[in-house]
Amino acid sequence: MRILLVEDELMLADAVRDHLLAAGEAVDHSDSVVDAEIMMRGTNYDVLLLDLNLPDGKGIDLLRGLRRSGSTTPCIILTAQDQISDRIEGLNAGADDYLVKPFDLNELSARLAAVARRYSGNPNPFISLDGGVEVDLAGRTILIDGVQTDLTSREWALFDQMVRRPGQTLSKRQLEEALYEFGAEIESNTVEVYISRLRRKLGKDVIKTVRGVGYRVGA
Repeated sequence: MRILLVEDELMLADAVRDHLLAAGEAVDHSDSVVDAEIMMRGTNYDVLLLDLNLPDGKGIDLLRGLRRSGSTTPCIILTAQDQISDRIEGLNAGADDYLVKPFDLNELSARLAAVARRYSGNPNPFISLDGGVEVDLAGRTILIDGVQTDLTSREWALFDQMVRRPGQTLSKRQLEEALYEFGAEIESNTVEVYISRLRRKLGKDVIKTVRGVGYRVGA
């Protein structure tokens, strides 16, 4: 997933970012409302992780503005404000979930995955593909005819984008964004290299090439 983390507590932001990067997610970080707005105009994020108290404004106002503009990007609020009224306000503003600081990083990962599945239109974490491939999105495991196949973090990041959208063709640019955090250098053949690696591990027919458009998997 391509995630935007909006958090001004740098120690917490570093911990969250390192945890998610280690899990194979692409994470961009902003510590202000203004920077977050700029980054969201230039990049399509899968999930927004949003602190409520930021140096130049309130995260809740950023969220309301996004929803008024028609943005459907899933949002999980991360905040020290633990009053029921604060949670209600955040959810009514358009948040999909709410985590009170301090929180467990593994719980954050689970909530991220659950929100992403709901927005993809399939809350079921188990997906069956051609060739006897069984995918557990929550457990991040792949079985081929009952035998587990391991992917690297970046292989999983790329495959995750496609398997969450079965039947939908994703462009090379969309897949590149899944692989790298904001500002990272991308080689011209990076996507092709990882697609080739995935086909060797999963079978050549799992990922289809749509010439001139991109790649897709079918459930």
